[in-house]
Amino acid sequence: MREEFRNDLKDLKKEVSFMMDKVYDIVDKSINYLMTNDYKKAKSIKEMDDCIDLYMDDIEEKVVELIALQQPMAKDLRTLFAISKMVTDLERIGDFAVNIAKETINIANEEHIKAIYYIPKMKVIILDMLSELKLSLMNKDIKKAYEIAKLDENIDMIYKDLYNHILILINKDSNYINQGTKLLFVGRYLERMADHITNICERIIYIHKGQKVDIN
Repeated sequence: MREEFRNDLKDLKKEVSFMMDKVYDIVDKSINYLMTNDYKKAKSIKEMDDCIDLYMDDIEEKVVELIALQQPMAKDLRTLFAISKMVTDLERIGDFAVNIAKETINIANEEHIKAIYYIPKMKVIILDMLSELKLSLMNKDIKKAYEIAKLDENIDMIYKDLYNHILILINKDSNYINQGTKLLFVGRYLERMADHITNICERIIYIHKGQKVDIN
């Protein structure tokens, strides 16, 4: 029974890693569609998010089954508890990608203002965090989890620059208000994504150290 449980737990982690791949993809595409002003493709982001939701539901159901049938103890129970939290964070990142797609549709056909170029800078860091996050989970790498979480500070700094830049533009010309406001929303969504990734880093540390940490 224990060997079967170990295999089930390993498969569950793989499913979480697959979910991370889906989240990586939806973040990448949501920003790409924004930058190319492709509001038609932006509408497909919702379908991608639906797939992520299914992953979350499936993983949560399997966690409950393993707890009920295998009655795990100590570290294994921590792992299952942490995984159930991780997939919720991943699902929220997908939701934020949907919100970005909505803003893309809202500013469709508008010529982009220069402040938009802070957005792909944030995206690059978010995607790096997500790719490293997968490695941290699968390789049980606590050190990497801490390193990933530190990148949240870079996101915060870029968002602050975006915010200040847009405020200056709006003060100079009220025509920038609509798009400027939408880009602030996008920046905020990306900033929140980084927060959720940091949460997942904390879950990984919790699994292996047995103690909760507050990196934020």
